[in-house]
Amino acid sequence: MINTNQKADVWVFAEQHNGHLEDVSLELLGKARALAAQLNVAVGAVLLGQQVSSLSQRLISHGADKVLLADHPLLAHYQTNSYAKVFCQLVRKYQPQIVLFGATVTGRDLAPRIASELRAGLTADCTDLQIGDHKPPNEDKLYKGLLFQIRPAFGGNIIATIINYQRWPQMATVREGVMRMADPNPRRKGRVIKVDVELGPEDLPLEILQEHQQPRKVNLKAARIIVAGGAGVGSKENFKLIWELANCLGGAPAGSRAAVDLGFIDHQYQVGQTGTTVRPALYIAIGISGAIQHRAGMEQSQKIVAINKDPQAPIFSIAHYKIVADLNDVVPRMIKALKEKATR
Repeated sequence: MINTNQKADVWVFAEQHNGHLEDVSLELLGKARALAAQLNVAVGAVLLGQQVSSLSQRLISHGADKVLLADHPLLAHYQTNSYAKVFCQLVRKYQPQIVLFGATVTGRDLAPRIASELRAGLTADCTDLQIGDHKPPNEDKLYKGLLFQIRPAFGGNIIATIINYQRWPQMATVREGVMRMADPNPRRKGRVIKVDVELGPEDLPLEILQEHQQPRKVNLKAARIIVAGGAGVGSKENFKLIWELANCLGGAPAGSRAAVDLGFIDHQYQVGQTGTTVRPALYIAIGISGAIQHRAGMEQSQKIVAINKDPQAPIFSIAHYKIVADLNDVVPRMIKALKEKATR
């Protein structure tokens, strides 16, 4: 679809499962609200499912001006074909200029299919979204109000800014926790637009007999204190120091990707670009060098304490408190001091 309408809406895919909205959709509504304010356009939330109209007001309270509601029995369970067909029908009818998806299992499956069908660009796993102007080197035209899609590239060695200035909608996926969820405003007003769904049984190539969902055991996003260990901890046995310090502080243990790859801690505890993005009140990084992939997942923590014996470790560039020492000396002292304080 060609870029023709500078006053088109900013859309967010309101991902839901069994009537429960995913947090990333609400986080994206806050960012969409900011982008739309710069463009002076409205925010739309696309809600697909069966008997999900009750979720509309929550989407409006989090920033949607309008909810495009497609409620149909054939949308009861997510399937790529049916969801993509309905979504593409809506895009062709209303022609939004920006469409955002959560980089969830569903979002990573659905967004590429839609982008391919619409012949639009798609940037995956963005860490930031901004509005700006761009003049291509071989053109005289200045394109205004474009979506700057920002993400790490080449293994995190550079930060790339990707721009789609010729074909719309401009599409991006964003990982959960990257954008801060805005506080809901229950007094916000918005419109619910019920859309016709043109689907038949042939649009569902699969029949879902049973659906099983494994509940998340670890919720790092909700932790106010996180104690994270990296490859520098040395071993899975030594990683017990991380768990013990976290327990003493009433916090949650975590690890860098290097620690996970070495088998020191399970993937569900991973913080970073390919793990969870967190913003705790206190983040203690122990034996973590601080590669950009890890910093992308924790650099917005309110207070960061870094413990590393390498004074040149990149983690120190964002730490509020820096301890250059051997973790095997410092961490046991911290644990001992906290336990003594607790018994007083």
